[in-house]
Formats: sequence, C-alpha cells, structure tokens
Amino acid sequence: MKYCNTCKKNKRKTQFTKRRASKDGLSSKCKLCSRAYDKSRAMSPERVKARSEYAATDAGKRSADKAKKKWASNNKGKIYKTIKLYRKNNPNKYRAHGMVAYAVKMKNLVPKPCEICADVKVSAHHDDYLEPLNVRWLCSKHHNQWHVDNGEGKNG
Repeated sequence: MKYCNTCKKNKRKTQFTKRRASKDGLSSKCKLCSRAYDKSRAMSPERVKARSEYAATDAGKRSADKAKKKWASNNKGKIYKTIKLYRKNNPNKYRAHGMVAYAVKMKNLVPKPCEICADVKVSAHHDDYLEPLNVRWLCSKHHNQWHVDNGEGKNG
C-alpha cells in the first residue's frame, strides 16, 4: 500500500506510475490524480493557446502529419472497415465520387475556381448524385455551408 499525497488515500502500488527519482520508484500521486491534474493543466487557456500557435507553425504541421500517418499505419483495419461501411451505405455517392475522379484524371472534367469566392482549392459538389458528372466547384468553406443550408444532396 502507498499513500497518495493528492487524494489523501492509501492505494495499491499498482495504482501509481513509476518514477525513478522517488525512493520507492513510484510517483507521489496516484494515476487518477495525475490524470486529473494533467487534464486540468492541458485545458488551461494559456496551454490551449500555446498548442494552437504551435499547430500553425511548419513544425506543428509536420508533427501533426507524422502523428496522422502513424495513427493510420496502426489502424489500417479500422480504416478499411470504415471505408467499406461508407461504400456499402452510400453507393450513389461512392460511384459519383469515383466517376468525377476518373473524369478529372482523364481531363474530361476540369476543376474551376469556387463559384462563390473564386478560391482555386475546390472540390466537386453534387446537387444530385444520380447525375455524377453534373458538378459545381466549391471551396471547402462554401461546400460545407451549402450542406448546412440544404442538407445532403439529392439521391445521396
């Protein structure tokens, strides 16, 4: 048994994290108290601001990309199941997206700037998924806004 200095309770030694600097090799806080402290510290306004500023830097973007790639490589089965389920539940969307991608690749369909703001980073928007090559080009901001205002496209 070991005494937690934070919650003031005796707990089993397995409920403490390892810490080499301590005489007994265990932290003075139990795992639950450590988690609560870490969570409160992580959500403090200055820490949230610091993370947000770091994420906007090149190093932050590289770090996020590295973390995403690592997660993806460790969760291939989960990703595969999610994709398979999406394709099963949304056959019209899946078919339309594939046809647009192929048409763009073959240069039969050429992306144009956003219809609303003229941004060149665009995606194809389907008003009706049964007309897969009848698309409007919208930036992500206006594409999302269209769906907020109008819901899902027809035959989705």
